[in-house]
Amino acid sequence: MHFIYLEDYKEHPDAKISPTLLWEYDLTNFDFKQMRNVVVQRVIERGWPSDWWALLNLYGEKGVKDAIKVIPYLNDIDMNFVSVAFDIPFSKMKCYEQKQLRQTHWNS
Repeated sequence: MHFIYLEDYKEHPDAKISPTLLWEYDLTNFDFKQMRNVVVQRVIERGWPSDWWALLNLYGEKGVKDAIKVIPYLNDIDMNFVSVAFDIPFSKMKCYEQKQLRQTHWNS
């Protein structure tokens, strides 16, 4: 990883993912393993450092990278951030491939 505040995630083992990021789910029976891609996408889009620490402690760097590669949509800023932070080329990210497939009009 290339960001200092992410690299020290092991120093924050008690960090929890904010329930507000997953507001529409019942977290009493929520399967964090099965819903990994949703959790990773929410943290990328709206998470605070404590959410990132919890995410990395929960899934590990490899698990987060694997999820990033298959997330179908991220905006340009988030896509660039995770590409740099986790050293993932755009060509390995589904969200980038999806973006390339969407046609834009000449005047947009």
